[in-house]
Amino acid sequence: MNTVLWIIASLLAVAFLAAGAMKLVQPKEKLAASGMGWTENVGASTIKLIGALEVLAAVGLILPAALDIAPVLVPLAALGLVLVMLGAIVVHARRKESQGIVVNVVLLVLAAVVAWSRFGPWSFTS
Repeated sequence: MNTVLWIIASLLAVAFLAAGAMKLVQPKEKLAASGMGWTENVGASTIKLIGALEVLAAVGLILPAALDIAPVLVPLAALGLVLVMLGAIVVHARRKESQGIVVNVVLLVLAAVVAWSRFGPWSFTS
C-alpha cells in the first residue's frame, strides 16, 4: 500500500505542479483563452494565489517524506488539495461545467486517500 500511496502522491504532485505553475506564469487572459473560463470571474491575484497553493501542495506531497524532514506535511498538503478541489467544484458547479466537476472530484478523492492514509494506517511515523 505504501507504494500505491507514493504513486498517487507523485501523480497528484505532477498534475498540481504543472497546473499551479501555469497559473503563476501565464496572464489571466491567456488562461481564459486556453479553456479556463472560470478565470474571467476571479481576479488575477486570486489566480496567482491558487497557483502558488497548488505548487506548494505539490512540493509538500513529495519532499517532506522523501527527505524525511517533517513528513507530517504530506497529509497536510493532501488535505490542502482537498480544500482547493472543494472550492474548484463549487466554481465549476456555479458555471455548470460538468467536465470540470468530474476532474476535480477525481483529484479530490485521490488527495483524500493520501491524506487519510498518511494521517492514519500508513503514516510515516513508526
